[in-house]
Amino acid sequence: MPIRVLDPQVAAKIAAGEVVERPASVVKELVENAIDAGATMISVELQDGGYEMIRVVDNGCGIASSEMALAFQHHATSKINSLEDLQAVRTLGFRGEALYSIAAVAQVKLVSRTAGDLVGAYLEIADGRVLGSGARGSPLGTTVSVRHLFYNVPARRKFLKSAEVEGGRVVILMNQFALAYPEIQFHLISNGRQVFQSTGSGSLSDVLVKVLGLDMAREMIPLDPRVGQETGTLVLSHGAAGPDAFGRRIVVSGCVSQPHVTRANRQYLSFFVNRRWVQSPMLARAVEQAYHTLLPVGRHPIAVLDVAVPPDEVDVNVHPAKAEVKLLREGEVFVAVQRSVRSALTAHATIPAFSGATEQPARLSGAMPMGRLFRVPDVAATPVAGTASEAYRAAEPAEGTMGSRLPPLRILGQMAQTYIVAEAPDGMYLIDQHTAHERVLYDRLMSEHARAAVKSQLLLEPLTIELTPRQQAMLQPRLEAFMQMGFDVSPFGERTYVIRSIPVVLQGGDVIQAVLEAIDLLADEKGAPGNWQEALYITIACHGAVRAGQALSLEEMRLLVTQLEQTEMPRTCPHGRPTLLHISQAQLEREFGRR
Repeated sequence: MPIRVLDPQVAAKIAAGEVVERPASVVKELVENAIDAGATMISVELQDGGYEMIRVVDNGCGIASSEMALAFQHHATSKINSLEDLQAVRTLGFRGEALYSIAAVAQVKLVSRTAGDLVGAYLEIADGRVLGSGARGSPLGTTVSVRHLFYNVPARRKFLKSAEVEGGRVVILMNQFALAYPEIQFHLISNGRQVFQSTGSGSLSDVLVKVLGLDMAREMIPLDPRVGQETGTLVLSHGAAGPDAFGRRIVVSGCVSQPHVTRANRQYLSFFVNRRWVQSPMLARAVEQAYHTLLPVGRHPIAVLDVAVPPDEVDVNVHPAKAEVKLLREGEVFVAVQRSVRSALTAHATIPAFSGATEQPARLSGAMPMGRLFRVPDVAATPVAGTASEAYRAAEPAEGTMGSRLPPLRILGQMAQTYIVAEAPDGMYLIDQHTAHERVLYDRLMSEHARAAVKSQLLLEPLTIELTPRQQAMLQPRLEAFMQMGFDVSPFGERTYVIRSIPVVLQGGDVIQAVLEAIDLLADEKGAPGNWQEALYITIACHGAVRAGQALSLEEMRLLVTQLEQTEMPRTCPHGRPTLLHISQAQLEREFGRR
């Protein structure tokens, strides 16, 4: 076929496909225009999921009647004037393609009035042709009605989902706009029924109640505004602020869920860069790294985060639908988000309550009400001999650990030789001795690793282990790394290896099984070597910890709880399982009929 220039209408429909994929795409473009116009109220109305009609009404600054036709021209925009403006975009829209693209695949009617006009004006356009225009009474702001989406591109329309699915995408979109702009009142009406409405109060908490529900909103933790770097190049804050207010600094705002509130996928992670909703695997990794050792495998947190950066340090022109951005200081942003979220979790994580409890979970902090003074009862000075006592002495609190993160506890005893029973001013606590000891040992190992001083214990009788060819191929190149982590493992025959020393915290544990699992971790290693080393420390902690069914003395229980409260995250083991559960005084009184 000969080369030729496409018909303008065909070219317009092809170009529109990059901007307008479905009804939610139309809503996104029109709502972004409304936000850029300074609207404080934006209403979206759908019929049949947006197939038949989409109407967006705002109270923004409006469009002058003399500019209405120009607004539908290709690349016509009021957002930028020069290449320099494109390098520091400060608005949500900037390409000048939204109205042009929508009008190429739908029938559009625009009604608008500016503050300087006594009456408004309207313009009707379809398939790129003006069908009508003139004066019309209108409140201040703009109304855009889009009908029969893709009526002239049936090939595109047949690939859309049902009206319910497409309408659901719009609900998700409106939720994201409300989370990014809590000061704007958003309405969504579908087939005459109000589906969503935000208050426009400016409070993110109010929006969270509307989006997540009251119970879930209560489980969200605001990011701590006091967290930051002394250098001043990186500041983390949870106060709402635009990128221009902070110079070259990076500001992280928003909230994250308590560690015990999880989801099976990452769909509840909402990220915004300069209040623009984006899809960002990098930000997702930063958040999930902050939750490291706090969540069970396969579970994910809820997060609503906005990262404010200088406009000239973010490229918003890397995706046709503006759903992705490129950051100049991506590494610093990653660190900012990870530190901010981790700090919030450290300061505000709560102890999970029993499923029947209705009170708020007890908070892990030293600011809990003291009530009467709780003391550990006097016990024999000599602890019970055996593995538990040796392991506790090996896991003395690391230097520089933080203060108490648990309420004052009085140890009452042990249940089923698995759970430590303790009393506190706010009720009763059950502590899983295995998971609690895992957390103690893991933090100890990570502290020693950071100082390159993992303590090792020489075995009185070396152990031998026979490996498969695959296991040998995994282990041989990492013998030096094993040495740095407290193991002395060396070849002792064709496929036999001898273990002469182990990490101190593993004494009394299943050494052979720990080494075999460590080799298996090598086979599954992904990413940097540090990921494997950290996973190995989790394995060591698991095998070195006291087991369920092991009797402990009161002194051993007291020592374990003391060590647990000095860890960074005492509420979970390194696998993300809870270390302790809380049942409140009020719940006990209800269960016994005292309330």
